[in-house]
Amino acid sequence: MQDKRIAIVGAGPAGMMAAIRAACLSRQVSLFERNSSPGRKLLLSGKGRCNITNTSSLEGFLKRFSKNGEFLRDAFKKFFNQELIDFFRHRGLELKVERQLRVFPATDSAESVLEVLKKELAKKSVKINYNSKIHDIIVKDNRVTGVLPEGKSPLFFESVVMATGGASYSFTGSDAGGLKIVEGKGHKIIKLRPGLVGLKVKEGYPKLLEGLTLKNISLEFTNGKKRISSEVGEMVFTAEGISGPLVFGSSAKIIDWLDQKEEVYVEINLKPGLSIEKLDNRLLREFKANPKKGIKSIMKGILPVKLGELILKIARVAPDKKANQISSKERDSITGLLSCWRLEICGCGSIEEGMVTRGGVSLKEIDPRTMESKIVKGLYFCGEMIDIDADTGGFNLQAAFSTGYLAGESAALSAAVR
Repeated sequence: MQDKRIAIVGAGPAGMMAAIRAACLSRQVSLFERNSSPGRKLLLSGKGRCNITNTSSLEGFLKRFSKNGEFLRDAFKKFFNQELIDFFRHRGLELKVERQLRVFPATDSAESVLEVLKKELAKKSVKINYNSKIHDIIVKDNRVTGVLPEGKSPLFFESVVMATGGASYSFTGSDAGGLKIVEGKGHKIIKLRPGLVGLKVKEGYPKLLEGLTLKNISLEFTNGKKRISSEVGEMVFTAEGISGPLVFGSSAKIIDWLDQKEEVYVEINLKPGLSIEKLDNRLLREFKANPKKGIKSIMKGILPVKLGELILKIARVAPDKKANQISSKERDSITGLLSCWRLEICGCGSIEEGMVTRGGVSLKEIDPRTMESKIVKGLYFCGEMIDIDADTGGFNLQAAFSTGYLAGESAALSAAVR
């Protein structure tokens, strides 16, 4: 079987995996990367620790995608979490499973994940072209024939895999340039929006708490008709609103609600382990045990200082009051806020701030069995540039690796028989 030439555009996790898999089947694989090194966004994932996947079941995995998870069923059947775990372990990288079934390298370093991929690219003799931005792809008679690097002459290939990413974190090279190229070839691009992003709050309270991280809390979002409840976890206040893992996990659905011009609220439970009755009893015990103690001091034992002071302000309780001066109505206000502090959501962070991009190449125009374009023969897609996105927890990276693997394999096999 004669080797055919395959081009992979973009050296993120999807592109690198596509190149590695294609190189298992062809000796003429070229990887084009606009930066001077690969995997820049990969190094930022999981706060630099790189949550590469999740050990959830296939069905559980698919449910974590905002709306289009079913599209990935074929890719996951070809190369799923256990195959990815084996891929890294067989190449010397030990992994560990943490809470919520998230998988990290034992080194707690994204660098170690990238190093495995780089070594495998070298081992498979993939030709890597750094500082090489692809200006366009060449199409003739609805079939891809090559790529046009910026400032250079055309290069000809039998298959091209596009793995250029979305539009978030553009400083890593993901500036939606690849999406503009394929849109010019007839592909529909679903509107790009931020995913896994912070939310803006109408009230000015977050500004007073900027930088404060709350742990062991829970959130519940509502649009008046539906409710989304989070697990117990972590949230952080920003200058304009709220952010952190609990917020990211629900942000996609919240943005959809906002797009529909609906009023959206978040109810923050600062003490999810206690019912409102138990909270009330706790305050009563504190008041009886320390009747002369100031309410401000009592709140210090319950919440971070700034937040405790703010809760008292919202509850309209004077911070210099003694415990034995607090009325039952004031106590009810405090416990009510501890269990359900309600804020109005009025927007979200920009697409530049989103950890992932929502939207991209329409899935109606991609064959899920091969990742090949239904419009241009020999053109394949993978990773963040297609219209899929998921919650935090390793789901997005697994999708990148899985679609990259399938696209690389399909490109090599289909190219080989032409």
